[in-house]
Amino acid sequence: MRKQQQEKVERKHEEGQNIPLTIKKMGINGEGIGYFKRKAVFVQGALPDEEVVAVIQKEYPKYIRAELKTIRKKSKDRIDPPCDIYEACGGCQLQHLRYEKQLEYKRDLILQALDRYVKKKIDPSKVKETFGMEHPWDYRNKSQLQVGNLNGNVIAGLYGQGSHRLIDTTDCLVQHPKTNKVSKEVKQIISDLNIPIYDEKKQKGFIRTIVTRLGFETDQIQLVLITTKKDFPKKDLFIKQVEKRLPQVTSFMQNVNGKKTSLIFGEDTHHLFGDEYIEEKLDNIGFELSARAFFQLNPPQTVKMYNEVKRVAQLSGKEKIVDAYCGVGTIGLWLAEGAAEIRGIEVIDDAVKDARKNAKNLGISNAEYVTGKAEEWLPKWQKEGFQPDIIVVDPPRTGCDQQFIETVKKIKPKKFIYVSCNPSTLAKDLDALSSVFEVKSIQPVDMFPQTSQVEAIVLLELK
Repeated sequence: MRKQQQEKVERKHEEGQNIPLTIKKMGINGEGIGYFKRKAVFVQGALPDEEVVAVIQKEYPKYIRAELKTIRKKSKDRIDPPCDIYEACGGCQLQHLRYEKQLEYKRDLILQALDRYVKKKIDPSKVKETFGMEHPWDYRNKSQLQVGNLNGNVIAGLYGQGSHRLIDTTDCLVQHPKTNKVSKEVKQIISDLNIPIYDEKKQKGFIRTIVTRLGFETDQIQLVLITTKKDFPKKDLFIKQVEKRLPQVTSFMQNVNGKKTSLIFGEDTHHLFGDEYIEEKLDNIGFELSARAFFQLNPPQTVKMYNEVKRVAQLSGKEKIVDAYCGVGTIGLWLAEGAAEIRGIEVIDDAVKDARKNAKNLGISNAEYVTGKAEEWLPKWQKEGFQPDIIVVDPPRTGCDQQFIETVKKIKPKKFIYVSCNPSTLAKDLDALSSVFEVKSIQPVDMFPQTSQVEAIVLLELK
């Protein structure tokens, strides 16, 4: 009760009130940040150095959320976003910002996170300029589109920013055009055959999500339909239509997820036609990808990123390497030629099977893969006499498990290479590692142009 009273006292401004702002910097979600009566105001779509009028949407004890109404003075870095649904969709946050400035902003995101979360300050010169793309469009090799109904029409897309309103995104400019084409045609097949669409509120219907993945180098396409149950109405008809209208699809799978959850995939996957996987190549290194396997979404930038991992590893041929959170083995297999031994660890068993298969197909005999948690396998291996020289980690956005970090500090590899997709969790993990390791370099990589996301490769060395 006291907290509610305190918030009422601190909320001095009316929702819907117009306020003038000068935008000073950008936040972690691509918003412009200005200050109104000493309180930070977050405005989506506003850029640094702009003078704007914003409308207060909601005021919190320490900040205000506002909507951009008018730009009185434009930034010289502002451009017209080419996407028709840019503002409604929210999947991209930076199409209105010149690409060169996007790269600067992403380096600054990492600096902001380090400044906020790392107690022992890191020299900013250790954070390099961001690796960008020559053509920062058409780069995503995979789409996961929720299926819905709008005025009797089948749509497939993403939920609009800050809402649960589905927006059709089958013409997405950052998706590879071939994935867009497949998604649009599947949407039409669903409509033509009148297949029931899942209704989240009523918990009824069949098709939930259309997942399309393209092998950039192989041109193979995998289509996965996420459904609420295994029994597929008009299954044979559906398969025939996919074969007829989409001959480019080389793998067609069904994944069953009947739970009330925000997770896309369920545990149960069924083969409908074609191969059970597609192949992708990165610099002539081939990978087999099953329906649930994690793989980087931007192949050209992935090559740059993995080459940077190889560069900072400085392999001599004698190193023992652990690839934690290894997925289908991509990073470890990238390093295998220059190492004595690779050991990969991953909690998803399907990915481990893919990693083993990838190693076998590549003729790599010095790599082995196990299912489980790195914090459990590392001490076990150490007791058996295996001491890694390098540990490489590529964790999810939530960062490394704290037990894993404590385990790494006890194992004490000479080098710890951290591939991150979230500056905030990266900075927190670096702070936790700072008692044992020293940060030598941080290389930002723009894996997702037009969005506020940035990846980074961090080299840490044992003190």
